[in-house]
Amino acid sequence: MEQDLYQIIRDAKRGKKEAFEQLVSRFKGQVIRQAYAMLGDQMEAEDVAQEAFLKAYYAFNQLESEYAFSSWLARIVANLCYDRMQKKKREKELFQEGMENRANQQINRNNNIEGIDLKMTIQDAMQQLSLEHRAVLIYRDIQGFSYDEIAEIMKIPEGTVKSRIHIARNALKKALTSQEEGV
Repeated sequence: MEQDLYQIIRDAKRGKKEAFEQLVSRFKGQVIRQAYAMLGDQMEAEDVAQEAFLKAYYAFNQLESEYAFSSWLARIVANLCYDRMQKKKREKELFQEGMENRANQQINRNNNIEGIDLKMTIQDAMQQLSLEHRAVLIYRDIQGFSYDEIAEIMKIPEGTVKSRIHIARNALKKALTSQEEGV
C-alpha cells in the first residue's frame, strides 16, 4: 500500500497528471480537515485545499523525497492558512479602527449590558489559541504526526513542539473548564 503511494508520488513528480489527480483524491479530505481546524470555516478550508493542491502541482519539483510528501503538503496548507489568518487580522484591524467612534458611542449608551451567554465548543476554544499552538495540536492530536514530523513541518526544534503542545493543551483545558463553570 505505502509502496503504491510512493510510486504515485514519483509518477506525479515526473509530470503524470493522472498520478497527481490520484494524490488529490487521496489527500483532499486530510487537507480540508487540517485547513478547517486551523481556520474554523468550511468554505475557507475548501478554498485553501484547492490552492494548496495548485501550489503543490506547480512546486512538485521542490519535493525532495516522496517519503516527505505528506509533511510537505501539510506545510503548504499551514502556510496558506497562516497567510489567510494574517489577512483577516489586518482587515479586522482596519474595520475596527473605522468603527471605533461608533463603538465608543454605543458602549456609553449601553453601559448596563450584562449576562451575555457564551456557548463555547472545542472549535471556539481552539480559535482562541495562537496559530502556533493551534497548529501543533492539529498536527499531533488530529492528524497524528510525530513530534519530529511536526518539527520538520513547522521548522522549529522538537523541544519547542513538545512545549507548545503542553501549553496549548493546558490553555484549551482551561478555556473549556472556565466555560463549563460559567466564568
